[in-house]
Amino acid sequence: MIIYGTALLAVCYLLGDLIGKLLGALLGVDANVGGVAIAMILLITGKELLAKRNLLPQVTQFGVLYWAGMYIPIVVAMSAGQNVVAAMSGGMVAVLVSAVSLVITVLAVRWFNKLSNDYDTFEWDDNEKSIIIE
Repeated sequence: MIIYGTALLAVCYLLGDLIGKLLGALLGVDANVGGVAIAMILLITGKELLAKRNLLPQVTQFGVLYWAGMYIPIVVAMSAGQNVVAAMSGGMVAVLVSAVSLVITVLAVRWFNKLSNDYDTFEWDDNEKSIIIE
């Protein structure tokens, strides 16, 4: 049932939130450090492990895929609520870390896609003529 996919998401979110708060406490920061990302990793890992063991029916997998698709807009909305101005007051270090993280993420996603052969990659055709609409 699709509702089990939602239940799996809820468990992963609660575990991610708990781990993020514990990580924040260990680092001496009064904040949730990476809880949302940890929850997403738990969701992906949990879905794959359960699916490989045939413990997750396909209809339930659809529920997980639905919430995984909704997760990115949720993360963006949560990020918008954070105090970005205060983070940028850290100076060039914050900008540098952000840029490096972005580049590493793009390269990692590209590498994983190529490694898994699960997705089609789009290649630009330099010989194709552009269509100009006037």
